[in-house]
Amino acid sequence: MKTILAALIATSFLAGVTTSAKAADDAPITVASLDSATVKTSSLQILSKGGAKSKAARRDISQSPIPRQVVAFNEAAAPGTIIVDNSERRLYHVLGGGVAVKYAVSVGRNGFLWTGTNTVSRKAEWPTWTPPEKMRAREAKKGKILPARMKGGIDNPLGARAMYLGSTIYRIHGTNQPSSIGKAMSSGCIRMANEDVEHLYASVEIGATVIVRD
Repeated sequence: MKTILAALIATSFLAGVTTSAKAADDAPITVASLDSATVKTSSLQILSKGGAKSKAARRDISQSPIPRQVVAFNEAAAPGTIIVDNSERRLYHVLGGGVAVKYAVSVGRNGFLWTGTNTVSRKAEWPTWTPPEKMRAREAKKGKILPARMKGGIDNPLGARAMYLGSTIYRIHGTNQPSSIGKAMSSGCIRMANEDVEHLYASVEIGATVIVRD
């Protein structure tokens, strides 16, 4: 019966239908279709300006080299929970009913990996980047001068969307370096391709639980 329910949820999800998943006494969660971010990411094209050639260039910085998927997920986690698996370099957004959306991500490089549980405390579109002083000092030693503050946009390392984790310096955010997806290359934040972070952002609510594990 669970297999049949999971198949029905996945089918309606792929068809672009708003899905409500309920497990036991958990409240349902509304999710975006797998294709919905194609329209949302037109904001990248608007910012780029200059016709088809620059639109193609913007798609180069928005698409993940590893497509997102709807997958079977039978772990005990409430719908709406985000689980980041560092070793797998994947993020699972739990829908309930034995189903989750699986995204490829970039996690912390050696020395910057972390684990723990927190909640989404804030969401931002085209977020401003304010590099921590430690990061600026670290990069300055390498000869790279980081700005004290950088407005959101296609050149901003935080990409199209950001979901802030509690009061920490960590975020789940987009990137203008999709080649880093599926690798351990960040300073501790969870990076997603812009199309994927827009897709996740549309379905995540403030207060959602985020679990980062090995």
